[in-house]
Amino acid sequence: MSDLEKEVPEVEDEEQIIEMSDDEGNVYYYREEMVLPVDGKNFAFLVPLDDCGCDDEECSCHDAEEAEENEPDVFIARIDFDENGEPIYVDPTEEEFDAVKAAYEQIDEEK
Repeated sequence: MSDLEKEVPEVEDEEQIIEMSDDEGNVYYYREEMVLPVDGKNFAFLVPLDDCGCDDEECSCHDAEEAEENEPDVFIARIDFDENGEPIYVDPTEEEFDAVKAAYEQIDEEK
């Protein structure tokens, strides 16, 4: 994931849907599961809305039972802001990733 721009369509149930595109113009959609502040920066946990991105209704990614067995990947992105104050999602550094992972594990242990 490189510098990726965020567009948030209006959603009635307040769920944050993130549209991101890679350097080759491929578009992906994610749900912002949570935002975790670490060391003065915010990090988003992003879950893909459609793991394989295919349009084939017979693909196993569209099978509800299969989907339950395969937990979706979660991506961590640092939330920065562009010159217009719009949020953009970027890859965290390795040190940031490790700090976010440790903070999440601590929160998870406290539950």
